[in-house]
Amino acid sequence: MTNFIADLQKLADMSSRVTIIEAFASIILSFILTFIIAVVYRKTHTGARYSQTFVQTIVIMGVVVSVIMIVIGNNIAVAFGLVGAFSIIRFRSAMSDPKDIAFIFLGMAAGITSGLGYYAIAILFTLSVILIIYFMYAINFGKAANIKKRLTITVPENLHDEEIFNTVLARHLHLYALRTIRTTSQGTMIELEYVIQNKRGVKDKDLMDDIRQINANLNVSINYLSTEVYY
Repeated sequence: MTNFIADLQKLADMSSRVTIIEAFASIILSFILTFIIAVVYRKTHTGARYSQTFVQTIVIMGVVVSVIMIVIGNNIAVAFGLVGAFSIIRFRSAMSDPKDIAFIFLGMAAGITSGLGYYAIAILFTLSVILIIYFMYAINFGKAANIKKRLTITVPENLHDEEIFNTVLARHLHLYALRTIRTTSQGTMIELEYVIQNKRGVKDKDLMDDIRQINANLNVSINYLSTEVYY
């Protein structure tokens, strides 16, 4: 009887060691995969805002999710308990780039599959999605043939004529539309804001040089920061 109990204790200790090793392997794999995902995000990021905190969050969230899946295992009661605990959390940070959400889900998926012990699936899934991301980044998939921009022209008040630039704009631009007229410099200057789209092969500098010959060499600016401009 004593030998039987000792054998059971050895088996329990061995099972515990195996569980710990598997959990450690899951955490390490989730860290490696999410770290690679974070590097891919940094390499392919094209938005106006870049956040180091967000890059680190991808890794941290993936590892945390893998630990959660290890703890849950096949225990339904624990799963419901964690759902209730996490339901009280409110995230108030808005994503500036929709692609950021996709990277968050990618990191979470890598953490989930690693935590459940599907190591081969986790690696295959992560590498496949990374290849897709790099392919779309390399071919610049989804980019418009010619993006719309904002053109701001400053003119003296006595030169204000909404049609004075039409000839120059028509020569250089495929599309232009006056959107805003406002005064500046205590009413001594007028600012005209257009939504524009260059003709193929037209350089912005050539357009600006021609406009400056008409607006008395005052300020002319083209805004590239926001490409989400609708006509």
